[in-house]
Amino acid sequence: MTTHEIFLIVMVIIFSVPYLIWRFGKTDYWAPLVVVQICIGILLGPGVSGAIFPEYYKSIFNPQVLQALNGIAWWAIMIFVWIAGIELDLKKAWLYRRDSCITAGLALGSPLLLGCLAAIVVLMTFNINWIGPKGMTWQFIIGVGMACAVTALPILILLMEKLKILREPIGQRIMRYASLDDIAIWIVLSLILLDWDRVSLQSIFLVSFIIISFLCRKLMFSIQESDRWYVSFIWLAICGLASDWAGLHFIVGAFLAGVVMDSAWFNQEDMDKLRHFVMMTMLPVYFMSTGLRTNWEMDGVSVFAAAAILLFASITGKLAGAYAASKILKWEKGEAWIIGWLLQTKALIMIVFANVLLDKQIITSQTFTALLLMAVVSTMLTVPVVTPKLPQYN
Repeated sequence: MTTHEIFLIVMVIIFSVPYLIWRFGKTDYWAPLVVVQICIGILLGPGVSGAIFPEYYKSIFNPQVLQALNGIAWWAIMIFVWIAGIELDLKKAWLYRRDSCITAGLALGSPLLLGCLAAIVVLMTFNINWIGPKGMTWQFIIGVGMACAVTALPILILLMEKLKILREPIGQRIMRYASLDDIAIWIVLSLILLDWDRVSLQSIFLVSFIIISFLCRKLMFSIQESDRWYVSFIWLAICGLASDWAGLHFIVGAFLAGVVMDSAWFNQEDMDKLRHFVMMTMLPVYFMSTGLRTNWEMDGVSVFAAAAILLFASITGKLAGAYAASKILKWEKGEAWIIGWLLQTKALIMIVFANVLLDKQIITSQTFTALLLMAVVSTMLTVPVVTPKLPQYN
């Protein structure tokens, strides 16, 4: 078969298998479609299908097909992260800054600390090369710790819509907390990726970005909305290119490109449609390419055990942080449990975060697999655990 035919076979698999499982398996309560897509991506990766059907795996996922899939995946995740940056509502977070800063700080700091401790335990317990060839021990520990602390804002919105609390006061509070944590995540990632051999390039990028962002904002104010969409995608590509050139990774540039833009510049309905379009047509390819990077061939038991340790650190840390915030801010009974569980939702943003660490060779594919399993399970637990506690907020 030609490369085009193999590529289209893969696309049929990507879009049909998760959808059919989700629709006819009625998994939506514990596994939304996006989670099913991630799981299928893992199953189609080298750790499962590649081990069972090695010859078919190599013939289908050949270098040409992988190159095509990766190109779609890169652009898809850049757009998605860019939208996430645009939709950060920092004005509300500042308006309720005491509540937001205390909760976001504790909800990020507690799982970050426990995640770092879990990373140390994993390094000391399992005889696997968890650290990538270009990674240092401190980068690995902080990177894994932050992966445990990540809150997936886009998936959190999806789950709160499902739970019918997104527009309720508690839902808006959770959005504020997650928005601040989102910024902290990308700041920490930038610090992890800081390359002292290229620090001059990275400094040039950051200074230039600040100056050019100011000019870009002035341009946006002066043009009509239809033109803003075109200019925005040019801006997105330029920021991604410049960030990657400086050694920070193109996803960091994509997020920064969105942060400096105002959501009020765009019709909210159009932005929602764009997000939905990207999630429906392009992100499934990203999930597939992510699944193809999973690996537990060397010692599958150790990878699963590491994932369990990281999952425990992630959930316990979020709940502990939320409980501490509830005592300081005197929340109502039960709010800490709901907020802590919703904020520990991982899925997409944690996968993006881990992909960057893997691209930069700070972690190995075994570590990536453990983090991916942790993210999937934590997200699948959210709705079943939170739902029984929600009647008073609906």
